[in-house]
Amino acid sequence: MDTFADYILNEKNLSSKIEITYYLAKKEKIFFDKSVIFKTELARLFLKYNHLELDDNLILTACLLYGCKKIQNSRNENEIKLYTQNSAKYLRTLGFDKRFCKICEEVNRYSGSMPREKESDVLELVDQFGGMLLDRPERIGFEPDEALVLLEHRNLKDEYNRYAKTFEEFINLLQEINIKDSIEIKALKKLVKLYNEDTDLITFIKNVVEEYETQIDLLLNKKYKNIESQMFNEDNKNKNRAMFTEETTIKLLGDLKKQNINIDDVTES
Repeated sequence: MDTFADYILNEKNLSSKIEITYYLAKKEKIFFDKSVIFKTELARLFLKYNHLELDDNLILTACLLYGCKKIQNSRNENEIKLYTQNSAKYLRTLGFDKRFCKICEEVNRYSGSMPREKESDVLELVDQFGGMLLDRPERIGFEPDEALVLLEHRNLKDEYNRYAKTFEEFINLLQEINIKDSIEIKALKKLVKLYNEDTDLITFIKNVVEEYETQIDLLLNKKYKNIESQMFNEDNKNKNRAMFTEETTIKLLGDLKKQNINIDDVTES
């Protein structure tokens, strides 16, 4: 008989995964709020535009569930340290295998699990960076550039995360993109704005899935087209400063081709 793990992992559509998790949360009283959706969208973007040769479906499923036993706004040190381990134990009861649960457990480093799974490094970055952008009872959310500095020099100081540099470059790229709102607004700030304004979880999910994803994907595709033109147009080679090194740019363009994204088909605004 199929388990819940089989059911959600076999569902490849992210919006359907979100719906499945929403109803599981209502039934089982597990943690599932707007911050989960916010971080999952960050993970979706990072994975889509950086071909890391990982299982995106598995990572996005884990992103929805790794905090299922989190206690919201807890100040208890043990609860904060142990929630990913408690979540991993619960997920085993739903049929997830040991490796999936290990990935979820390693989102934070309190268990001391080694060697770390690659997927855990992705989720760690999304969890810590995404969390810093959001308001908390004791502080307001940080700006993205501030969050990147804190991520490198405080949260992950003396810790190795294999995707940290790639993640930083991608966030800097997102910071170059503006979305039309009542005024033009940076892409990450738009996502934070939706988070803050949509008090209802269902409304936030709908606005992210139906509005934000469409806008940001189109704009990112245009951005990569501009990078390609800048990289390979000899006339502009010495006029414009490249956003990335040549090695990084070639990798980004290669990643798009692996995902069958034809950037030449993207229309100019």
